[in-house]
Amino acid sequence: MGNRLSKIATRTGDDGTTGLGDGRRVRKDDARIAAIGDVDELNSNLGVLLCEALPDDVRQALVAIQHDLFDLGGELCIPGHTVIADAQLAQLDAWLAQYNATLPPLKEFILPGGVRAAAIAHVCRTVCRRAERAIVALGQIETINAAPRQYVNRLSDLLFVLARVLNRAGGGTDVLWQHDRQKQV
Repeated sequence: MGNRLSKIATRTGDDGTTGLGDGRRVRKDDARIAAIGDVDELNSNLGVLLCEALPDDVRQALVAIQHDLFDLGGELCIPGHTVIADAQLAQLDAWLAQYNATLPPLKEFILPGGVRAAAIAHVCRTVCRRAERAIVALGQIETINAAPRQYVNRLSDLLFVLARVLNRAGGGTDVLWQHDRQKQV
């Protein structure tokens, strides 16, 4: 790979454009850049979650996911390039099955919250959903591979499940939506 980032402040983006991995320059508000930015924001939020006390297996999964998201951003950065593989999707499915099996069934909707780590996982989930919307929007105007969209769709489900797992690991429980609560006027 060599030294890819030998100079950070290039000033080439001062005109409102940025470079893609294939050398093309596009506007910074381009749909592809929006999708890349949302994936990057998700990865940064996962970095915040990783600052919390987490079960070792959850930590290892999140670190692997961060690497996958970097790969996913790279795939989005180079039109026509494929990086996300079936094995990465299968790993998300395996984690979903593993962690979901440890949880009681949901009988009510839950609110984002609980212990701090779970609340951050919920923030990650919502940022993941935004990244998914941006990838879907990009796919409406440009041809992109299905794997990035599939990855973030499954990841948002996993982040929901992990929030529930983290609530239990932190000594808390799910925060249930009270649909029959008294409305205050």
